[in-house]
Amino acid sequence: MEKNVVDRFLKYVGFNTQSNPENSQSPSSEGQTAFGKMIAEELVRIGMSDVEVDWNGYVMATLPSNLEIEVPVVGFIAHMDTSPDCSGNHVRPRIIESYDGQDVLLNESKAVVLSTKRFPEILKYKGESLIVTDGTTLLGADDKAGLAEIVTAMDYLLKHPEIEHGKIRIAFTPDEEIGRGADHFYVPNFGADFAYTMDGGELGELQYENFNAASAHLVFHGVNVHPGSAKDKMRNAILVANHFVSQLPPEEVPEHTANYDGFFHLVKFAGQVDKTELEFIIRDFNRENFDRRKSLLEEMVSGLNQKYGERVVDISIKNQYFNMKEMIDPQFFIVDIAREAMLSCGIEPLIVPVRGGTDGSRLSYMGLPCPNIFGGGHNFHGEYEFIPVKSMEKACRVIVAIISRVAEMN
Repeated sequence: MEKNVVDRFLKYVGFNTQSNPENSQSPSSEGQTAFGKMIAEELVRIGMSDVEVDWNGYVMATLPSNLEIEVPVVGFIAHMDTSPDCSGNHVRPRIIESYDGQDVLLNESKAVVLSTKRFPEILKYKGESLIVTDGTTLLGADDKAGLAEIVTAMDYLLKHPEIEHGKIRIAFTPDEEIGRGADHFYVPNFGADFAYTMDGGELGELQYENFNAASAHLVFHGVNVHPGSAKDKMRNAILVANHFVSQLPPEEVPEHTANYDGFFHLVKFAGQVDKTELEFIIRDFNRENFDRRKSLLEEMVSGLNQKYGERVVDISIKNQYFNMKEMIDPQFFIVDIAREAMLSCGIEPLIVPVRGGTDGSRLSYMGLPCPNIFGGGHNFHGEYEFIPVKSMEKACRVIVAIISRVAEMN
């Protein structure tokens, strides 16, 4: 499967599928539409059934069961878009054969180096083949590695009918990177009893917990007066907003947190004396702590408004997604299936929380429990992204092993 998955991956990253948060359509970019059409044609070509691309750009297909008994229908899901954080146009991947454990010069003219000091995880793959960028774009392993792995596993099963399996459903979603991957996903039409997103990182990752997430938008209203006569009249919205930020716990930010720590992340600070806007994302694994964080911002706003005796600050908080653990715990056997499948492939499961969200987190709350499995890549969303070839091949084998285990259920 190794050559097939690599060939597919190298083909897939040639499509610019960056999602566009400024476009409300689905998909949000023409590249995703073109890519989805190509993927659907490939699925038909390898022999998949019920291949469809719906009005919102979702690609779905079926591998029919070859069993005489009925077993659960399992699904595999990946997303077609790449992050808008870094260019995905004209991706020029390069394969490094038998990586020697040294720094990798990605781009000589721009002096872009994949440094072993900054990215020591690359040393785990000494002697293996790696796929890297040319230092000017992201690679797109998030999540075209997942797509290539799913398609390759389906192709393998179609070419090996002696491997018993139940009905398999696959889906490729648009706009996951801008939080819309599950917006138009119709779970009853998908028809799986449970599923797995192939959207994780390094070899062995198995994830069934993710952040509870919300966004907060704040508007600070100032009073602008000529600075020469501003005494006791001016209220500088920039300074009020700056004071607000300074009152938040200084260590509860992304750059000082890891594992199960939550945080406040200031992602926008813009404005003038008369009006300043802030945007935060709020993250926590624990629902009570998550609610506490939202309440803290609201209490701080209320305190400022009381201090000034008028409405100086407006706040709007919007929940984005919740920790899928609450939905998966009652059906934990699906995590056990994935863990056993990895072990059967000689892979030590690395059970870690997702410090973010996946389509699976929202789908789990829509009635489709959906843990997340490694795709094999590292350093997503930037020019230092890389993926070991063996990790992709092993992900394909894990998919097949999961399917074989489900075939034994009755």
